[in-house]
Amino acid sequence: MTDNQLQREKELAAKTAADLVEAGMSVGLGTGTTVACLLPILAARRLSIRCVATSPQTEELARQLGMRVEPFTDVRSLDIAIDGADQIAPDGWLVKGGGAAHTREKLVAITAARFIVIADSSKPVDILNGPLPIELLAFGLGSTLRRLGNVTLRNLPPSPDGGIIGDYHGPLDEPRATATWLSGTPGLIEHGLFPPEMVSTAIIGRGEQVEVRNYPRS
Repeated sequence: MTDNQLQREKELAAKTAADLVEAGMSVGLGTGTTVACLLPILAARRLSIRCVATSPQTEELARQLGMRVEPFTDVRSLDIAIDGADQIAPDGWLVKGGGAAHTREKLVAITAARFIVIADSSKPVDILNGPLPIELLAFGLGSTLRRLGNVTLRNLPPSPDGGIIGDYHGPLDEPRATATWLSGTPGLIEHGLFPPEMVSTAIIGRGEQVEVRNYPRS
């Protein structure tokens, strides 16, 4: 599939997600190329909405488009959050964090009453596979890396919150067990495994159609 075809699929998924946003809502905005498709579509609707952004890049673009972006510090709940994904498994598990914003993305997703994932047809997979994005504390980094094992660090500046961005290269065939182990590792701030109970709906562009997958969010 060509880049133009994938771009068209992203736009279709983004348009479907944007139509779920209503005036008066508080909206979480994700990060990445698919969200970059969403923002102008959402801005063009000229709704009165309050937004929080998961990255400086998303915040800057949203403001340029005339959208109202507020600090997330005092926000206790969101009506909806919309974000992309790097991989979508059949049971709803996600891998996110290719854009290194997975810590903020996960916090925004769990804060929203509905978390909508938008993607092109290259993102669904039969089984999740690595690498898995992770964010680490700089303090004690060597100790954390030794305990995690097969990790590479990205040649990137620290995250907006000061974390070190890397990738875990271990198996992901049992994502819940892996997520539990990673979350329990001191020094690891967050990982890019998102469980299906965090996701409300995945909207996937396929050619000129969209596939909608709904999950029983707990």
